[in-house]
Amino acid sequence: MSASIRTRIMILSDTHAQRFQPDLEPLEPVDLVIHCGDLTNNSTLRDYREAIHLLDSIKAPLKIVIAGNHDFSLEDKAYRRKIMETCRINQEDLSSAIKAEYGQVGEAQQILLGAVTKGITFLSEGPHQLQLPNNAVLELYVSPYTPTHNCPGWGFQYDGIHDFNIKQGTDIVITHGPPLGIMDLTSNNERIGCPQLFAAVARAQPRVHCFGHVHESWGTKLVSWKPNISKVPHHFTDINNDQSIVIENLARLNGHSHETPREKVMREWRKREYASRRYCHINPTGAQMRPGETMFVNAALMGNGLFDKVPWLIELDLDENQGAEFDQELSEYMLGVGFQGNDRDERKRSVESDPSANEGDIKRRRVTHPITN
Repeated sequence: MSASIRTRIMILSDTHAQRFQPDLEPLEPVDLVIHCGDLTNNSTLRDYREAIHLLDSIKAPLKIVIAGNHDFSLEDKAYRRKIMETCRINQEDLSSAIKAEYGQVGEAQQILLGAVTKGITFLSEGPHQLQLPNNAVLELYVSPYTPTHNCPGWGFQYDGIHDFNIKQGTDIVITHGPPLGIMDLTSNNERIGCPQLFAAVARAQPRVHCFGHVHESWGTKLVSWKPNISKVPHHFTDINNDQSIVIENLARLNGHSHETPREKVMREWRKREYASRRYCHINPTGAQMRPGETMFVNAALMGNGLFDKVPWLIELDLDENQGAEFDQELSEYMLGVGFQGNDRDERKRSVESDPSANEGDIKRRRVTHPITN
């Protein structure tokens, strides 16, 4: 049995070129930061520099970043299409003026790639194996792509289907958008998650799947999968709801008209704790996270022009590197993304800040399925 390393991971998304408000900037150091896309609001060069400033303010030796639909100038095809469409609508050549603000094709990518000196690593779509600065090995799958949902013209979008090639044994899946049925509900009560993404995650069952995109569905849910996954997995048929639990979301934090006095006291206490810590700490208690479970995290911070949520902090026990040589240097990953009453009651989860919770580890035995090519 290989040794493991406890790894503290901060997860955030949808920062849209904003900086942390002074009372929200994270203070505690972590081992790894994950940003799930929408670094920018308008995809200008200035927006990318603001995003780098925000990431640089977090105390961590490594920050993994992917793009979102707002970061369209990172996708060459989408950026060229934007330029052509703007010139067509205005019936004049505005390409020089556009490039003065948004940069030449590929320039935004170069800004992010240059941020490696600040510990920022920009990942392309696909699987990645990384050795972290704490000597832990992390198996990742990342993708910036989201469905158009009748709102074309952004970056990294697709109509119809998209292939998410997630392998078993993956520790963390990072996507910009949510899977269908998991924290993907908009303010219009519409689910805009991707069914192909849900199916891929259901088959691979990673330890964590983090994303953003849907600002109003910030939250975390521990999903227990049914033993036999359907040929075409769906959130109605393949989740064991009796064994799954919502750990935190906006509905729980905002309360409801029928809550008890104790529920209100606990809710207000949690809100104060999150504000004090400047993150929400996911801490399942009682037992290890088991194979057949996935922690889903919607980490979108943006509210009405400002951050009105806090990042998530999760701890994972990752395998320690046993001296294996990695074929690729870390810099080779930074390619840009324009290319391509039951047992559950005995194992009740809660956030660490809930005063009724016991201290517990967030350990989970790694899925033992081999990764195949």
